[in-house]
Amino acid sequence: MIRAITTFAYIGHLRPAPGTWGSAAAVALGVLVFELGGGWLLPLLALAATLAGLWAVPRALSRSADKDPSEIVIDEVAGQWIALSFTALPLWSKGISILAAWPGFVVPFLLFRLFDIWKPWVIGRADRRGDALGVMLDDLWAGLFAGIGSVLLAGLYHAVLVPMP
Repeated sequence: MIRAITTFAYIGHLRPAPGTWGSAAAVALGVLVFELGGGWLLPLLALAATLAGLWAVPRALSRSADKDPSEIVIDEVAGQWIALSFTALPLWSKGISILAAWPGFVVPFLLFRLFDIWKPWVIGRADRRGDALGVMLDDLWAGLFAGIGSVLLAGLYHAVLVPMP
């Protein structure tokens, strides 16, 4: 059970770049959930993935010499769903399909991967903790920053490039 959770149903074993595979799977599942059930479910998924990760990651690391094994991707999934929530909730509240607003799921994915790889400021500080909480925290911060960045870019796009009537 721990391995299934931490690898997000074994997606973390895909190579190369398991974090990108985990993020992409989270986006695909997030889009599907949005279309079938509504955008309000994405923050709940993010919370569930966060809680599952906070429970499973310490247990997985206790059996590993590696402090942040690449196959652990539940942290990317939680962070990606946080990022996606920032655009999903406004789209859902306006009755707009996330597929109709396709940058609404592409931009959070790209920004999340950028922040997760680059690790600026508190993201890098969380990553350097070298413990299970740090494994989760860096991606939660990356998701928050990616979500905020997505909102800012959407605002810029709609206010400057394509003003609303």
